[in-house]
Amino acid sequence: MNLTNITVNTQSSIRIEGSKILYFDPFQIQSAAHDADFIFITHEHYDHFEPESIAKLKKEDTRLIAPESMKKKALSESGITSENCIFYQPGEKHEEQGLLIETIPAYNKLKPFHTKGKKWQGYIVTLDGIRYYVSGDTDVNEDIMKVQCDVAILPIGGFYTMDWKQAAEYVAQIKPKAVIPTHYGSIVGKESDGPAFQKELAMLDGSIYVELKL
Repeated sequence: MNLTNITVNTQSSIRIEGSKILYFDPFQIQSAAHDADFIFITHEHYDHFEPESIAKLKKEDTRLIAPESMKKKALSESGITSENCIFYQPGEKHEEQGLLIETIPAYNKLKPFHTKGKKWQGYIVTLDGIRYYVSGDTDVNEDIMKVQCDVAILPIGGFYTMDWKQAAEYVAQIKPKAVIPTHYGSIVGKESDGPAFQKELAMLDGSIYVELKL
């Protein structure tokens, strides 16, 4: 599967280019592209919601999509005008400018970092007929087991999220066409986690394409 339209900058900072240009959790953005049609924020931690990076990507009509639970913070800090900020709760389905958006709960089951009560979320976005799932920071839990997607973009670094082994087992169950691992090799997780994930998934289900972009 061709994934050349997807860029992973660092951590979980993702760019998807198609008929619209989408960014997810932009972080440590270097160049001021000002080309974002949509910026999606999964939660409020500094490595996922960074106003300095948003400022380099936004243009006059950029839409910011974020959890309802961080509405006050996003409105005051994002630099996006209030009329262009849209807030959802986990478990919803919406359409914005022809873009189909589903919000998927993102949380830890036992760890204290991303509790379910904070109502943070990942997204399934259908762009040009392809369903992209960007999970945000999450463990494997009952809510993400329901995901159906073509491309899964998931954390594998452990500690704050699922680790590479748990991620491989999860992907083998939901069976996307392709997967890109994120959230390793910088703040948490080792660089070797990517190849370890790829090898483990190949043993579980060799039909799923893995591309390492970090």
